[in-house]
Parts: sequence; structure tokens; C-alpha cells
Amino acid sequence: MTGSLQMKNGKFYMVLNVQENGKRKMKWISTGLVVKGNKRKAEQMLRETLQAYEIQQSGPKCNMLFSDYIQKWLEYVQRKVDEVTYQGYELLAQRQIIPWFKEKGTKLEDVTLPLLQEYVDEKATRGRVDGKGGLSPRSLRLHKNVIFQSLTEAVKDGLLPNNPCQYVVLPKNIRYESHFYTVEQLNQFFEAIKDEPLYPLLKITAIYGLRRSEVLGLKWDSIDFDAGTVTIRHTGSKVTKAVEKDKTKNATSYRSFPLTNEARSIFQAAKTEEQKNRRLFGKAYQESDYVFKWPDGHSYSPDYITEKFPALLKKHGMPHIRLHELRHSCASLLINAGFTLKDVQEWMGHADIKMTANIYGHLDVSRKQSMAAKLSGDLSAPC
Repeated sequence: MTGSLQMKNGKFYMVLNVQENGKRKMKWISTGLVVKGNKRKAEQMLRETLQAYEIQQSGPKCNMLFSDYIQKWLEYVQRKVDEVTYQGYELLAQRQIIPWFKEKGTKLEDVTLPLLQEYVDEKATRGRVDGKGGLSPRSLRLHKNVIFQSLTEAVKDGLLPNNPCQYVVLPKNIRYESHFYTVEQLNQFFEAIKDEPLYPLLKITAIYGLRRSEVLGLKWDSIDFDAGTVTIRHTGSKVTKAVEKDKTKNATSYRSFPLTNEARSIFQAAKTEEQKNRRLFGKAYQESDYVFKWPDGHSYSPDYITEKFPALLKKHGMPHIRLHELRHSCASLLINAGFTLKDVQEWMGHADIKMTANIYGHLDVSRKQSMAAKLSGDLSAPC
């Protein structure tokens, strides 16, 4: 089989000389690559595509369906990743990816770049399970990750010559603008919910800018009243079922905070409440090391916290934000107080400062004002 690269509308196309039903024809396949700066990548794409077609036509046939192979890959990857990551893989595969390829009856050997691009394009326009439009670029990246990993395993198994998923073109990321509360709004909100059962948990979330998994993972060994510290070392997460882990999201997420006076009061009150409930429930009390929990001792479900938070906002007439945006609110307060992005990175537990800058850089108004004043002063100085 032969083929060549052609340019059309500023992009590279692969033109293959294929034989279908005994007849020779020219098959055009978009690489998705713009011409400028991508010639070598397009040439590599062409070589791998030609190799894949030749193996399909002359090599041994594999009759396994791609949907079945993804199921096999799930069983393999379950032994390699933590439970929360696996739940995410399994949910995407079972709800979206496996049904799509199973309905088409696609065999593993017939998975090509055009077919994978068709999958992504379709999901981008009408991929939501509820039928209300397409999936976000971020969601599609998660889909591509599952497909890419499963096909990489097929290459390792010798069932495919290469992985066509590496060339799939995804929609550009849409910058998400975080919402957050001002100091006044936070004070108004916490004054309104001070008698609600979730008040202590939400107040600690805002004070320290914690992730949902981090505040739910707070155990009594995380609180050192004598040293005056709060250490993030446990998490509680859920995709399809709750998972409690004695580790954080990443190494930088393992961090300690000073125990503020207000936080100390909240934790001391929670300890007193726990002791009272233990006596009240007697044998029915479920022993747990977690700080925030139901009166009978069993843990809060992550879903319950996520669902209850907007209900509290609505009940007390507050503007809508997501639970995670209490964390954003904490970061915005730190920046407005004059702390640097590096300070915020360490407080929030981000893996690198680039993430902090991408999310909160636009909030660093005071630094930009001083920069502008400096420039203005220099440019207006007499020569």
C-alpha cells in the first residue's frame, strides 16, 4: 500500500491508495494537523497508518470486539491504580465508551484514527447522558485517556501495530472562570448557617481552602491541640462508592496549617459533641476517628455534602457557587490580602505554581497595580 501527504485548507491530509471490493481508490484521511510546524508529525502519522492498514490486510486477524478488550483492560488496570481512579475509568467505560463501540460492532483490529475521531466529535456535540448537548473538552480528555491506555495495552499484547488514539484531535479547552465569595459574603453566609449541622465543616473548608476529600478526611490525629497545627494526611472520596484513604491527592497536598483560634474552637466543640453523642447512642454508636460525621458516628457521604451545600445557599438567599468554590474564595482572600502566588500555592496544596497562576493569576490585582504604577512613574520621569 502506498500513500502521500496532501495539503487542504491549511491542514495535512493522508491520501492512501487502498483496495476495497476489488477496486483501487484514493482514501483521504484528515490528520487534524495544521501545515505549519507539523510536517514531521504528519509524516510519522502517515507511516504508522500505512503500517496499520498493511497488517490489517495481510496479518493474522483478531476477532475480539474493541468493547470486550476495554473490559479486559479494566480488569488489568484495576490492579495498578487506586480505587478512586479505577472508579472513574470504569464509570466512563461502562456508561459511554463500551456501549458506543459495542453498538457499532467494532473489532479491535478495525480501530482507526477516523473512527476514534468520529467518536470524539460525536461526544463533543451530543455526548451527555441526559441528552442535553455535548461533553466538555475536559471530559473528552478523560475519554481519550481511557481509550489511549486500552489501545496501548493492545499494542503491548501484539494485537495492534501502533496506537491511533495518539493523533485524535480534541476541542480546545474552555477557560473556566471560578466564582467565589467576598469577605462580606462569606461572613453573611456563615452568620446565616451558624445553627446548621454542616456549619463547622463548611467553616473549616473556607478557613483552610480545603478540597471536599480533605475536609471529609480530617481525623483526630490530624489535629494537634498542643502544637497548634492541622495536618492534611487523609482523604475521603467517591466516584461510584465512598473510599477512605490514608494519603492525599499528591505529595504537595500533604501539608500543615496553624490552628487558628476559631478553628481550635470548632474542633474542640466537635470533640465535645462526639463525646456527648457516644453516651447518647450507647452501643448503637459507630466508632470513627473522623472529625466531621453524623451524630451516630458514621461518616458523611461525599455526595451528601455536595448536594446539601447548594440547598443551604438557596435556603438562606445566597448567590450560587459550587462547594469547591469555597476553596477558591479562600485563595482570593489570600491574594487580596497581599500574599504571593507562591504563598497561595503552598496553602492550597497545588503541585506546581503554574496551576495556581492559571486559576488565580487574574485575581492578583494589587501586584499588577504596583507594576502599572512603577511603569507609569518611569515613563513620566523627565529625560
